[in-house]
Amino acid sequence: MGAVQLDGRVALVTGAGSGIGKAAALLLAREGAKVAALGHTADQLHETVGAIDAAGGAAFPLVADIADPAQLADAIRQVDARWGRLDVVFANAGINGVWAPIEELAPEEFERTLRNNLTGTFLTIKYAAPLLKRRGGAVVVTASVNGTRTFSNTGATAYACSKAGQVALTKMLALELARDKVRVNVICPGAIGTEIDENTERRDVEQVKVPVEFPAGRHPLEGGPGTAEQVAQLVLFLASDAASHISGTELWIDGAESLLKG
Repeated sequence: MGAVQLDGRVALVTGAGSGIGKAAALLLAREGAKVAALGHTADQLHETVGAIDAAGGAAFPLVADIADPAQLADAIRQVDARWGRLDVVFANAGINGVWAPIEELAPEEFERTLRNNLTGTFLTIKYAAPLLKRRGGAVVVTASVNGTRTFSNTGATAYACSKAGQVALTKMLALELARDKVRVNVICPGAIGTEIDENTERRDVEQVKVPVEFPAGRHPLEGGPGTAEQVAQLVLFLASDAASHISGTELWIDGAESLLKG
């Protein structure tokens, strides 16, 4: 067995109960990281932590709402109290929210999506920054092809705005935190086989959608959606020393899908 890439490091993964977050938590743990698995569903988090423990890794669950400053600050304090360091932050938690024509999208629905996706990412990095600055480290943010390369998902206005905002946040903080040897990058997945799409509420989007006829198949590279495990491999790369000179960069992981239907 070869040397692990994250031996001795501590990683915080938000949205760790399912999908990309769970896949990343498992992979980072296999590569030697101690993992603080944060999410809002205790049962799912215990499954993730249990899988890491069963494989001989170290992890513990943190039930918190990423949009609540007090809860998130307390979660970071728990990481510090337990392990005394933080080297990797995967700011992955988010929602798809409501997709609807702008006349039907309620202000509180727009604000909820921005609060979870953009403000939640801001708070995650804000409260993690003092720990990351102690030794340097890596932050990886999960954005999307939506709002960065793809604008044809009519009705996804709030979601796209939140994802575009995450890219700007990443670039701002990459420069601000560079002197402390903290790298900040953002990944932009396309269609990935996770449950987040099942939690999307769509209302009347077909009424305003611009009709487009795509060529046969929407996934040029592999003929179907990517997997959470493929995204986790990108997260591992950006968290590792192999990416030591990469910061302030967005990376699309979508099998060229967004180039076809942007």
